[in-house]
Amino acid sequence: MKIDIVTLFPKMFDSPFAESIINRAIKKGIIDLKIHNLRDWAIDSYGSVDDKPFGGDVGMLIRVEPVFKALEKIKEDNKDLKNRRIILMSARGKKFDQQKAEGLSKLDNIVLIAGHYEGFDQRITDFMVDEEISIGDYVLTGGELPAMVITDAVSRLVSGVLGKDESSQIESWSEIEIEGKKIRTIEYPQYTRPQEFMGNKVPEVLVNGDPKKIKQWKEEQILKNLK
Repeated sequence: MKIDIVTLFPKMFDSPFAESIINRAIKKGIIDLKIHNLRDWAIDSYGSVDDKPFGGDVGMLIRVEPVFKALEKIKEDNKDLKNRRIILMSARGKKFDQQKAEGLSKLDNIVLIAGHYEGFDQRITDFMVDEEISIGDYVLTGGELPAMVITDAVSRLVSGVLGKDESSQIESWSEIEIEGKKIRTIEYPQYTRPQEFMGNKVPEVLVNGDPKKIKQWKEEQILKNLK
């Protein structure tokens, strides 16, 4: 999968993707991550990409021309990738969840646009992107952190990124079937050694070796989380 991120602050992405699972996936070539500095398409030699909004509102808006040029370059570079989604990080967007992450993980290319200041010229939303996404009902200083969250959540679902693909099949918010119904909920409790710690014991059912009873216990725990 190819992930392109358009941002005014490319250095913010250095540390989060230089460690752990995502970094290993990048090194293996499973994930192709490219960070684009929006100022590379600035409207002048000063690196300007924003301007005052019409109508007298306060703050500054990202102009339409730099974003258009950035997206045209990304599409040209990725012309062999057929399934693409261009996503704007926006407080007005649809709430990001596991189901959305699963859908995006099946694409060839996702483009994430991280904004700053008061937002974007509306024409970017209307004519250049496929959708707007929000990661929560709160205000951040910019779209970089949401872009990181989406990149992480989507990347780990791409085949080969985790050690075993089964690792992402039964976990919090994955779709599972219990008693003939498909549900999404948080995962059941898990334990490891020691079997007893300060008087707190691992549930006996998990150490008795009966697969049927263990499966039933796990399903019961999952259903408890729905209440």
